[in-house]
Amino acid sequence: MRRPLTSLAMAAIAGIALHAQDGPVTHAVAPHAANRSIFQVSQTPPAGASADSTPLTLQAALTQARTNSQQLRSVVLAAQLAVEDRVQARSALLPGINGFGQFIYTEPNGTPSGVFVPNDGPKVYNAWGTAHGDIFAPAKWADYRVAAAAEAVARAKADVATRGLVVTVVQNYYALVAAVRKAANAQQSLMEAQQLVDITQRQEQGGEVAHSDVVKAQIQFAQRQRDAQDADLTLTKSRLGVAVLVFPDFRENFTVIDDLQDIAVLPPLDSVKSMATGNSPDLKAAEASVQQESSGLSAARSGLLPSVSFDYFYGISANQFAITNPEGNRLLGSVAQAQMTIPLWNWGATQSKVRQAQLRTQQAKAELTLTQRQLLANIIAFYREAETSRQQVDSLRASLDLATESRRLTVLRYQAGEVTILELVDAQTTLTQARSAYDDGLVRYRVALAVLQTLTGTL
Repeated sequence: MRRPLTSLAMAAIAGIALHAQDGPVTHAVAPHAANRSIFQVSQTPPAGASADSTPLTLQAALTQARTNSQQLRSVVLAAQLAVEDRVQARSALLPGINGFGQFIYTEPNGTPSGVFVPNDGPKVYNAWGTAHGDIFAPAKWADYRVAAAAEAVARAKADVATRGLVVTVVQNYYALVAAVRKAANAQQSLMEAQQLVDITQRQEQGGEVAHSDVVKAQIQFAQRQRDAQDADLTLTKSRLGVAVLVFPDFRENFTVIDDLQDIAVLPPLDSVKSMATGNSPDLKAAEASVQQESSGLSAARSGLLPSVSFDYFYGISANQFAITNPEGNRLLGSVAQAQMTIPLWNWGATQSKVRQAQLRTQQAKAELTLTQRQLLANIIAFYREAETSRQQVDSLRASLDLATESRRLTVLRYQAGEVTILELVDAQTTLTQARSAYDDGLVRYRVALAVLQTLTGTL
């Protein structure tokens, strides 16, 4: 049954008034421009907490996370320990100087040596300085090269951990930004659902729709209430996730910067490949591992070679603690000695160590080639991910604008009696999904771009 002309006119006037409250659709950014103020409201800290005056930027979050991350501290500590291992291995190659002082007392028995025959007399004084050095020590040189390579591996792993932390912080940071947006979208959808309830109630009072339309609108409103509660819960969880990563203490009273609208330019693929292969910590770690295992092979082979060292002593070793004895003979003097150690037989232990080192070197080289292939695959995959998400941002923005316009027109048509409540609810649901999809698309592109920047070492 068609409605009277006066009813159609009143419905059109009410629709125009409702549209005037929502804002003109001709402005593409009107829905999210209106949400900017809602974003700040959604970030209000819990009751009793005062918000920080300065919002947390992404760079500030990265800086604080690098400082406060316990896992990163562990790998940095491992790198620092590796530095000290290299210093100790280097010091073993250099001559060392030591001091020595000793007094030996032997019970006298009337003889020059005393009771204990091997002693030179009842009283023996030893006081000298010793210098020891290795003339030819291939094992120690190999150990030093192993320690230097291990230091390079530890530094590369620290870099890997740092970049992994960067990706984690970026993901959690923009997940919080998206949660703020979605909480705002949920509140806006809740208000729109309330408007639908008001419209259906007015239409029912005028005898223009059945009560079932009011019931359907109320069901939609209850669902939007639950969605808003879930969005607030997700926002709280996202805020706590960022707080744990960034701050040294527990806090909830902070805000973040919503810069998802600032679409960065995607660099060319060749440029990304060049920077990533030159700055990849995974590749550096694999190359350092090959160097470490190669040095280990040299260390194992050095067990087959002789070693030569020397010692120099200067001081006193006499029965009197004096420069000269009673006869006037000089007691203060020096002695030098050199020794060579030649490995002859150890039941094949050295050959076994060489075979072990060869197997480790082969494994390290295989892992290096795998790392190289995996790096190139990751570069292309992440680049395509960023490229696709960037292309979809414009499409998602257009879909959001169309969904906004569709809802507006569907409300007018419903008030004019041309569509059912099901079509109106479907238009509202489509708009809610379009808002969420647009925000997800912005976050997807920003995270994909951050992963590329992490691979290239530019973030």
